[in-house]
Amino acid sequence: MSHYSFEFPYLFLLIGLFWLCFKKCPAKSLAIYLPYIHFLIGKKSVKSRWIDIFKWIGILALITALASPVKVEKFNNIKKEARDIMLILDSSKSMLDRGFDLENLEKDKFNIVIDVISNFIKERPNDRIGVINFSSSAFIASPLTFDKNYLQNIIKKQRVGIVGSRTAIYDALAQATYILENSDAKSKIAILLTDGADNMSYTTYKDLKNAISKSTIKLYIVGVGEYDDLNVPKLKELAKAGRGNFFLASNSFALNKIYKEIDKSETSKMKGESYKKYTYYYYFPLIISIIFLLLFVYYKSAKGIAK
Repeated sequence: MSHYSFEFPYLFLLIGLFWLCFKKCPAKSLAIYLPYIHFLIGKKSVKSRWIDIFKWIGILALITALASPVKVEKFNNIKKEARDIMLILDSSKSMLDRGFDLENLEKDKFNIVIDVISNFIKERPNDRIGVINFSSSAFIASPLTFDKNYLQNIIKKQRVGIVGSRTAIYDALAQATYILENSDAKSKIAILLTDGADNMSYTTYKDLKNAISKSTIKLYIVGVGEYDDLNVPKLKELAKAGRGNFFLASNSFALNKIYKEIDKSETSKMKGESYKKYTYYYYFPLIISIIFLLLFVYYKSAKGIAK
């Protein structure tokens, strides 16, 4: 967005002052000594009229230069505060259970989760996202990255039972906590998805809860399946320690809704800054003024033309 203006527009009032001066304060001429000379000279010559034109163009251009014509360009710089997000994905054998999608009863929970996470990643173009896959043990499927194409390929390659058939929730959360705590991002989020209770971790519940409560991480936990299959009280306590929430999804529709709610609540902060750029053009009318005032002086003095 840009516009043109004058930095000192009030200087155009000088035009009236010059006009008044030329009318009321004429320069002394031969008329003082020869009061009737104008009858002899007659009307102004054509060259004399050109002198007036040169004079007034020079004056107007000079005043325009003094008023300082300027182009003002306004820029808005919007900065987004990106987040670091670790997606912690349960790939134990129970994730092969079917019936979670009411529209496609043959589709297993794991593939439904992959679709939901893939859509979640698409909605976070400015965030750095990583993936931890866990069952009997936890491993980093993808480090924190801005490369969403790479991340989508990694997500599609995840399979149930890659690292066993049991459930090491606490080890996976401990690994995500360590990664995020070593990140320099201002906002750090962990989203754990599981359909069972921990039965394999070396990390104790007490140590994990203590580490999460002391961290700067916000923790969301999403349980999928039946309430009785999950240790809901402990998962809720962990989410509370991480200043987040626990959600329970009994079907694919509820799971989609939960991830959309998390996405909405963790919208990237936007910080707007505006600044102006000034480009000055006073030198154009100044050059014009110099040229025409030189012409005025040349024809007025060198040619000896009477006004």
